[in-house]
Amino acid sequence: MTVRVTKLSSGLTVATHAMDHLESAALGVWIGAGSRLESPTEHGISHLLEHMAFKGTARRSATDIAEEIEAVGGEVNAATSVETTSYYARILKPDAGLAVDILSDILCHSTFDEEELEREQHVIVQEIGASLDTPEDRVFDFFIEGAFPDQPLGRTILGTEETVRQTRSDHLFSYLDRHYHGPSMVLSAAGAVDHDALVNLAEERFASLPASETPPPPPARYRGGDVREARPLMEAQILLGFEGLPYPAEDFHAVQILASLLGGGMSSRLFQEVREKRGLCYSIYAFHWSFADTGLFGIHAATGAEDIGRLMPVVLGELERASHDINEAELSRARAQMRASLLMSLESPAARAGQLARQMLLFGRPITTEELVARIDGVSVERLRRLAETIFTSAPPTIAAIGPIEQLASRDRIAERLGSRVEA
Repeated sequence: MTVRVTKLSSGLTVATHAMDHLESAALGVWIGAGSRLESPTEHGISHLLEHMAFKGTARRSATDIAEEIEAVGGEVNAATSVETTSYYARILKPDAGLAVDILSDILCHSTFDEEELEREQHVIVQEIGASLDTPEDRVFDFFIEGAFPDQPLGRTILGTEETVRQTRSDHLFSYLDRHYHGPSMVLSAAGAVDHDALVNLAEERFASLPASETPPPPPARYRGGDVREARPLMEAQILLGFEGLPYPAEDFHAVQILASLLGGGMSSRLFQEVREKRGLCYSIYAFHWSFADTGLFGIHAATGAEDIGRLMPVVLGELERASHDINEAELSRARAQMRASLLMSLESPAARAGQLARQMLLFGRPITTEELVARIDGVSVERLRRLAETIFTSAPPTIAAIGPIEQLASRDRIAERLGSRVEA
């Protein structure tokens, strides 16, 4: 298995991981532009643009795009996140050229027809409505909004009905011109790929990309907050969170391990203590999201109204205990989970292509598996204890909750229990 990287004259990076035993490949273009770059009036435009890219180009209709890729048994899709947007395809080895041609066509020559735009806006408004009707989704919107209020990072990816419907074709072209530049884009491929052939194709197909750098997003400022919505539901959705770490942080792998140790599986502390021993909820887990310059550490629980008052003290007790009572056996299990997840992802061309693209966008280089495993294995018990104390006490918490939440403790009370301070 070989990783190769080439930067083109447009600034576009081509990164490939050849897996010679495969007959298929996953390839796509990842752009360092997502919802975090949107102005208030553009809220949701990154996601809308992702949808509209498949609605027709100067030489292909929306139907043509779908039929051409499916005629060779392939598939094409896209995804929008806070900091990136990706357009990707899964194809057989002989059809890599077609996939590159389609991806370059939709990224460089889309027409953004107004009739197609109106139809897609209606589809996204329905998607927004479905999200608003789903407490499990909505509580996460509350969570990031509370953590980063009045900032692009704290807004939803989907946008609002108002901002989506007011977007016109010229707004899409303007956004594309500002953010889809060669230096902020990576063509990544894994599986049955020929690096040199892909470079030649990309040099020709993406020649029109602007070669200038794009401006970075505004810095994020974690503030923490409390966003609640009482609803007559059978189950309460509760999130408790804290400021986390950015991708480049020295303790990035340590905080991922901490999340796994606390709530990453059936053997984790929260699952054992809250669900198995006390039966206070059906679902509970911990997670950590990293961004370019900040992060969010969170615990999610779904429970009945009658158990909220008992559940939160148990969760807070486990967070307090993590700062002084982590043992080698727990750390070993969490390391093994993270190491296995990393190595298993290498068996999937799609996962590997995405991982390679993110590494190039974030660090400007591919990071070897050996280096990643060494970072995981280098995390110590003492390091985790110090990190837990820092994360859970140095900044005010964030609370997000939906459902029958009358018994959920106040943010001030939760902060006081942890020894953190809520800003006035």
